[in-house]
Amino acid sequence: MRRIRIPIGRGGKGRLSARILANQLVILALTGLIGFVLFAFAQRDEIDRAYEKRALAIAQTTAAEPQIRHAMQYGGGGDVVQRVAERIRKASSASYVVVLDLRGVRHSHPDPALIGVATGDPIVVLDGKSHVGTDPGGLGRSANGKAPLYGPSGKLVGEVSAGITEHHVLGELWRELPTFGLYSAIAVALGSAAAFLLARRLKRTTFGLELEEIAGLLQDREAMLHGIREGVVAFDPDGRITVVNDEARNLLGVGTALGSTLEEVLPDGRLRRALDGTLAGSDISVLTDDHCLVVNRMPVALHGRELGAVVTVRDRTELIGLLRELDSVRGLTDALRAQQHEFTNRMHTVAGLLDIGDHDAAYEFAVESAGADQALTESVRERIGNALLVGLIVAKTTVAAERGVRMVLSDDSALGEDPPHLRRLLTIVGNLLDNAIDAAAGGPPPAGGREVRLSLIEAVDQVMVRVADSGPGIPPDATESIFEDGWSTRPDRGTARRGLGLALVHRLAQRHGGTIMVSEGPGAVFTVVLPLTDAAPAPRDARFTTASPTGGDRG
Repeated sequence: MRRIRIPIGRGGKGRLSARILANQLVILALTGLIGFVLFAFAQRDEIDRAYEKRALAIAQTTAAEPQIRHAMQYGGGGDVVQRVAERIRKASSASYVVVLDLRGVRHSHPDPALIGVATGDPIVVLDGKSHVGTDPGGLGRSANGKAPLYGPSGKLVGEVSAGITEHHVLGELWRELPTFGLYSAIAVALGSAAAFLLARRLKRTTFGLELEEIAGLLQDREAMLHGIREGVVAFDPDGRITVVNDEARNLLGVGTALGSTLEEVLPDGRLRRALDGTLAGSDISVLTDDHCLVVNRMPVALHGRELGAVVTVRDRTELIGLLRELDSVRGLTDALRAQQHEFTNRMHTVAGLLDIGDHDAAYEFAVESAGADQALTESVRERIGNALLVGLIVAKTTVAAERGVRMVLSDDSALGEDPPHLRRLLTIVGNLLDNAIDAAAGGPPPAGGREVRLSLIEAVDQVMVRVADSGPGIPPDATESIFEDGWSTRPDRGTARRGLGLALVHRLAQRHGGTIMVSEGPGAVFTVVLPLTDAAPAPRDARFTTASPTGGDRG
């Protein structure tokens, strides 16, 4: 089976991937910068907390110094508080270590001029707890820790405030920022590599098409699928329906089937087997309840990759009907041509008798020849009241006679002038007689001669059609398939496709609550029974009774 290969243009190569890559790089850069700033602020807060704890530790260490404790409770000692506090400040690299009494008067300070001067701020350690925070202070913004100062007797005598100014904190932050920047740069580099790979993958996935081309293809596809008169169904590699246009929904009766498999939307049968590729070949004829379809399926591949398959479905109901009618007309034309030859021979015989002067013999021969055809028509009219069916039976009798087959209307046949299911009866009788004549004429003549027997019986509650032939019968292995459209043991005849006759008969019986049976051979006997009142149409996957058929050509 020929595969559909899709050519893809390469106009504007690289534009889609370049745009995707550029956009992703901008996004990565912005997110990296925002992340870097947020991380810097978070780290600043973290360093502030760490320096506040460090300042508190310095304050607590100072408050625990025995010399300071003694001097602050009992006084004296000169400048011992200033000397010890400054020693601790310098050893810890603190910005300041200030010892205050409960009145807020400084007893130590980096600026000696402020010693003995009250701060004007309330003492916060009166609750006996340590406190941390950020202090604007006279030396600038600093991380501050305040610890209560107890004398040797355990009495609260003051407060120790230690601080580390802002430039120490910022210096620590600036020392850590290069590391953070390196991490951000690595993250942006990895993201850029991932963006580049993603852009290449998207380019391959879209087969090199640009965004505008993809949008244009989508518009063209929708316009094409819903504007054409053929049904189109597309499948992915897993057999799921990805595209189905309006005409396909109408012809196949699948409704909204996107994302479904054929098993989920169609019953088992020839139609499903033609759609899923089980039936190989082109222009596969499929008969449904309402349409005669021609199905073609082709696999689709692009750049060596299997993409699924596309199925086209064409409605050939009217065309097939016209071709079968044309084939019937050709058969009748051949029969009329043969009758013309026969009539010419008869006229020659009459002319010869008249030439020799035997007028009585010429008259008797003419009357006998004219009465033979009239007798056939009258014998049919005695049992069949409808003129259309009479004309059909007489025409088929003539065709059969030209092929060496004798057709007999059974004595028990009885049908009124306006029988029920007239149009269906015309189709059923015509197809069954065509198949029977083909079967009887195709094989070696039996002992009793080639014969087709027709019975048409209208009863109180049903109409029965029975057609028997002297052919070899239905093949034993065809029991389950004789009523499938496309099944035949003989090649196409003329313009008409074989394999539709019995399928049409089966569908008509199926849709109107009837039955169809085939007897055992030799010779085949088809019996169709239609109720006078239409029953509800049988389900699409209904099966009808077939008695063990054997032998014969059918289609």
